[in-house]
Amino acid sequence: MKDDYETIAKIIRANAYAKGGMDGRVVFTNGCFDILHPGHLDVIKKCREVAGPRGTVVVALNSDESVRRLKGASRPIMSEAARLEMVANIVGVDYSVSFDEDTPWELIESLRPEVIVKGGEYKADEVVGAELAVVVIVPTREGFSTTDIVRKAGG
Repeated sequence: MKDDYETIAKIIRANAYAKGGMDGRVVFTNGCFDILHPGHLDVIKKCREVAGPRGTVVVALNSDESVRRLKGASRPIMSEAARLEMVANIVGVDYSVSFDEDTPWELIESLRPEVIVKGGEYKADEVVGAELAVVVIVPTREGFSTTDIVRKAGG
């Protein structure tokens, strides 16, 4: 996968430079995005805000296999292809990509984003890639987590 991530990173970086020149910062976030909810949107909006109009927003999603390893056999609820399509069509997202590992370390290492944005369930120093980028934490939107939504739905 490392070679694939290097190729993806080169494409994103080249397009980020074409879009924003030296101001074309890359802002990254990741997650399962299994059932899209307002908390996810808060994180993506913050990515766009931090990136600014000349920056590039990359949203990385855990592959189906990765979600199963992390969340259990009943997940994901929605397929990787559906999740990628939904995220790619959110205003402000420039790229949606997937990764097979349990964490996006290899992708982050290849991409070298300037900023990583994560939800409030994380502490900045616990975020994968924190040693490579500035970390911005978005407060958690109360009442919205995919696990809680699945539980409420009887799953």
